[in-house]
Amino acid sequence: MEQRHLGRTGLRVSRIGLGTLTWGRDTGEHDAADQLKAFWEAGGTLIDTADVYGGGEAEYLLGQLVERLIPRHELVIATKAGSVADPYRRFDGSRGHLLAALDASLARLATDYVDLWQVHAFDPDTPLEETLQALDIAVSSGRARYVGVSNYCGWQLAKAATWQLAGAGGRARLASTQMEYSLLQRGVEREVLPAARDLGVGLLPSSPLGRGVLTGKYRQGVPADSRGASERLAAFVEPYLDEDAARVVEAVAIAADGLAATPLQVALAWVRDRPGVTAPIVGARDARQLTAALSVEALSLPDEIRRALDDVSAPVHRYPDQDWSTL
Repeated sequence: MEQRHLGRTGLRVSRIGLGTLTWGRDTGEHDAADQLKAFWEAGGTLIDTADVYGGGEAEYLLGQLVERLIPRHELVIATKAGSVADPYRRFDGSRGHLLAALDASLARLATDYVDLWQVHAFDPDTPLEETLQALDIAVSSGRARYVGVSNYCGWQLAKAATWQLAGAGGRARLASTQMEYSLLQRGVEREVLPAARDLGVGLLPSSPLGRGVLTGKYRQGVPADSRGASERLAAFVEPYLDEDAARVVEAVAIAADGLAATPLQVALAWVRDRPGVTAPIVGARDARQLTAALSVEALSLPDEIRRALDDVSAPVHRYPDQDWSTL
């Protein structure tokens, strides 16, 4: 699999990442092991997890599997901290919480360091410079090789990345930002992606298949064994089952037919090759699903197909993006 630099850093990662959101919860040890082996054998290196996935079980399972199956140095392990299970506070970006969470992650992952450590979300109740200081400490102490953020809007990302770049050698530049991005969710193109490209921050798209809708599985209804039919995840999928999304899905299906490919491959190739994108993060139920996603490596979309998909999925951006001086 092709490798790409993560942002304006020396870290190289596979251009498709493996997500572990369901590991330790819906995905058991056997299926997780099969996924990890299939991903590694395909040349994949970037594994994305978080301290809250499965209540910590995803990290623990990943740590156990890496120890048994794959040399640690051949993987790029990325984890996140900052989300909390607290009814009064969803995010905690304080220095104390983040560094304690990192130590706990390292213990579960059975490793001395993570390759990429990310703040899971912006905490409006903690000074940003305090949150960023935790990233600096993580790098200077050797517990993290590179750092990034997740779910930061445009101004938050720009402020954080600029603060880090303004430091005289003592601050760790942001390598990445992780945000949802797909043909059904192009909101990052308004401010986040331009800021990331300008500041040398690589984008790691989550839900690159539109929460599974872009695979085409919902074209004739909601399958009984799908996320859209599950009590826990139905609300996650439902926003992408409207008429606007259906038009995009049909366009993807038509493109796939013309290319002798699958809708999954077309949708994933589109987001993988967008300017500023480093590696979409793909989650799978089992190794078979993951292998289907990894088969996109051989596909590059023709320019006319890409432009057609751009047009049918184009978000409506008006003020201040539109040039009002011409009206």
